[in-house]
Amino acid sequence: MDQRRTTPTPPPDELLRRLGQLTGQVMARIELQQARVALAVELQRHMLPPELPGLPGLRTAARYVPAQTGLDIGGDWYDAFVLPDGSLGFAIGDVQGHDVEAAAFMGMVRTGLRAVAGATTDPGDVLSRANNLLVSMSSDLLTTCTFLRFDPVTGELADSRAGHVPAIWGTAEGAQVLQDAGGLPLGLFPDGEYPVTRRRLSQEGAFVLITDGVVEGPTYPIEKGLARVAALVGAAYDADADELAAEVIAVADLTGHRDDAAVLVLRHDGGPYA
Repeated sequence: MDQRRTTPTPPPDELLRRLGQLTGQVMARIELQQARVALAVELQRHMLPPELPGLPGLRTAARYVPAQTGLDIGGDWYDAFVLPDGSLGFAIGDVQGHDVEAAAFMGMVRTGLRAVAGATTDPGDVLSRANNLLVSMSSDLLTTCTFLRFDPVTGELADSRAGHVPAIWGTAEGAQVLQDAGGLPLGLFPDGEYPVTRRRLSQEGAFVLITDGVVEGPTYPIEKGLARVAALVGAAYDADADELAAEVIAVADLTGHRDDAAVLVLRHDGGPYA
């Protein structure tokens, strides 16, 4: 004789009631996530600068697009501002996190960099001090970053990199992916060192900063993406800054990117800049 016990099946009305409860819980979670994404997008857009500074002979443009999945929002950012000595500071970065927390942290990083750059204009010092500031906050988040200083008197562009994607520089001689030495991402370990590379913008060209969402996707390796952007910048180094930024950000559509993406273009005529 079979002694196994069986659990009685609830009546149809009870099954429908339970199904309705589960459906309601799922919908509530979806609505909550959508609200968090919408808030992150709004935070992101309000924290990015509405205008970028420029100079005679130096025009700037930027683009930002959210992740295609609609979930990984809030990590990428860019900034540009006038430094106390009259030079220009430019920054681009990617917070290693998403959603509202990453967007808020991005705002802290941007504010911290501006504050530090008021005391020192050397890109390596700016990143080092900003790194120590973020470490002192004991946050679980960190950010990659590239910081540049452009001196309109000398035409020198000095840059320092904190674990960020290489820049691309295009001139009449072609375009190159700039594998400059750099340091670790900001907010990871205290007292980091960030080497500075200096270049003189003495000929016409375009200096392009990007985040990895532009050049990397699930089945699209970053090396292929960087090569694609380099080819584009090499062919259009003398294009309008705004047009070039639009063309570069369009590369993100080819990668199937799941991350957000940002582009910052410095289009230079070779001087004079002051």
